[in-house]
Amino acid sequence: MPLPEKALIERIRRHARIRASVIRGIGDDSAVLQLPRGQQALVTTDFSLEGIHFRREWHPPNSVGHRCLARGLSDIAAMGGQPIAAFLSLALPRKLPQFWVDGFLDGLLALAAKHHVVLAGGDIAESPAGVLADITVLGSIPARQAILRSGAKPGHSIFVTGALGEAAAVLQKLFSDGHKQIGKSEHPRHFYPAPRIEVGIALRRNRIPSAMIDLSDGLSSDLAHICDESVVGAQLEEVHIPRAVFANAPVDLQLALHGGDDYELLFTAHPGTRVPARVEGVPITRIGTIIRQPGIRLLNAAGKSRKISPQGWEHFRGKSK
Repeated sequence: MPLPEKALIERIRRHARIRASVIRGIGDDSAVLQLPRGQQALVTTDFSLEGIHFRREWHPPNSVGHRCLARGLSDIAAMGGQPIAAFLSLALPRKLPQFWVDGFLDGLLALAAKHHVVLAGGDIAESPAGVLADITVLGSIPARQAILRSGAKPGHSIFVTGALGEAAAVLQKLFSDGHKQIGKSEHPRHFYPAPRIEVGIALRRNRIPSAMIDLSDGLSSDLAHICDESVVGAQLEEVHIPRAVFANAPVDLQLALHGGDDYELLFTAHPGTRVPARVEGVPITRIGTIIRQPGIRLLNAAGKSRKISPQGWEHFRGKSK
């Protein structure tokens, strides 16, 4: 059973690291934060729900905590921002062991420390069913420099960081074979994804992206978000989509296109923009072009193009993550 609410809050407070940007953190009705001069605030929120985003029999508690915060940090990265503080609302079943709660917090706070993020507040409640974690992340960005989804134009090139599909391949194996056959340390892109904060900041500082989004729901779905907001279409080049290696072979193309949970960055850039092959040590790959015609098309190695539909994660429609 988790500690009583007040004791649990005090336990969290002892482990949260206060920084100069947080004038007052856990302990009052609201946190008091200081934004740097000339900066605008970025605010994002994400649920992590047991049975939807994780399963306790598959994911160790520190992985669940890490992934919970990574979801919010990745959203800040997609805007080119710097994360400052996080707020965690946590609902826990009465029979949940305290060691699980400690492990969850260890994973969350370790990732927070890596990116100089303060856990500055939140809420604790009892859940009648599974674990529910809602993370809110506050970030900052120089005024009027946030990278939006709406800046893509016909002729702009499409780029992606890293390689795609490993997280989805791990999930597919979990569903088919069970958690005992998956080595957590061997597949960090699923269990401990790395939000591309430094990459996003570097891209923004060098004024490279015209539009950007993080890949949480899948390449096809997240590219569709850019297309919708920019009122454009896209053509992807199948041979250039970087596929992760899983079980000593590249993942299936469908997993790279639709799998989700990659937390890489997808961005567009004007054709005259110089885009380096690596940013902050992370590979950058050109995978297509923005076009006028609505929808997303996939060009194969033979030069034949076909329309594809977004098939990534969507609540009330999609598969369980």
